[in-house]
Amino acid sequence: MALKRNNKINAKFSMSSMTDIVFLLLIFFMISSTLVAPNALKLILPQSNNQTASKPETSVSITGDLKYYVNINGELRRVTFNEIEPLLKKTLGDQKDGCVSLYADKTVPIEEVVKIMNIAKKNQYKLILATSPEK
Repeated sequence: MALKRNNKINAKFSMSSMTDIVFLLLIFFMISSTLVAPNALKLILPQSNNQTASKPETSVSITGDLKYYVNINGELRRVTFNEIEPLLKKTLGDQKDGCVSLYADKTVPIEEVVKIMNIAKKNQYKLILATSPEK
């Protein structure tokens, strides 16, 4: 006596729900990426081939029109020159080996760069002058 099964196993797999989820995620990431405003300044840096291995804890930027910006916890904040030293002290604390990166537009007078260097030297911070790679 031969018994037959009435239930057949369906070997098909439907990908339609998976593609819907992928497209929804794609749309979500495209929309959310356009809402993020990067904290960046347009600076034309001097060129150099030298690189350093130190990782700075914070950065100071000087634009061509002599506006100062300090990077505090990933946020670029515009400050006056007199506010730079207290902000660096607050950010780096009493670290004597604190490292600061200086981004100065190449049109900035050297006097302004030296002022920031003097602040770093007075507080015994290491200063890295940021440059763009030579072509």
